[in-house]
Amino acid sequence: MLWDVDYTLVGADGLGTRLYEVVFREMFGRELTKVAPKAGRTDRAIIGDTLALAGVPASAAGPFLAALERAAADGAVPGPVRPLPGAASAVAALAAAGVRQSVLTGNIRPLAALKLDRAGLRDHLDLAAGAYGDTHEVRAELVTAARAAATRVYGLDFPGSRTVLVGDTPLDVEAALATGARAVAVATGSYPAADLAAAGAHVVLPDLTDAGAVLAAVTGWPREGEAAPAR
Repeated sequence: MLWDVDYTLVGADGLGTRLYEVVFREMFGRELTKVAPKAGRTDRAIIGDTLALAGVPASAAGPFLAALERAAADGAVPGPVRPLPGAASAVAALAAAGVRQSVLTGNIRPLAALKLDRAGLRDHLDLAAGAYGDTHEVRAELVTAARAAATRVYGLDFPGSRTVLVGDTPLDVEAALATGARAVAVATGSYPAADLAAAGAHVVLPDLTDAGAVLAAVTGWPREGEAAPAR
């Protein structure tokens, strides 16, 4: 299964935007005054639109992504990242049930790792089996990349609903549905449950505080009269 990061597992309080600002200042010698809409989008798409808003040629997107990766890997930009309520327990419960977990996130990998590290949520998440925001502008394309990564890591295929996405935006749901994956939405971001249901999510949860409900939403277990599968 594949977790979204921002507002699904963590609240990063603008850490990504601060990194954008630092990189922009270093590259162009002026302040970044506006960042393109981010919810559910990939860093590749956000950066392209942000640079366009700032009057910077599209050719700068690649160098900007590379500089952002270096800045995130350095971890020099301060700022707390908090796990959202229930996130740690939900991840642990899925791990105990034998669910292979990674991330499908609009963040580039070093930024995703930085946020998860600061939130204390790296345990049980195999980042080598995920997909990240430098891969493509379209989030659904990340599902294909994550499946390929998971096959390399585990030697198994995860077609159709054997891939489960958990996220907080309609774009997370859209990415799942477009690739035949199971869509589990959580109303922990800026979109209410009604919007996530209207987008077509198979299950909508208010948050992650009920680990049993998260497990059932992701796996369909336990069903009445049946035990959860052994690890």
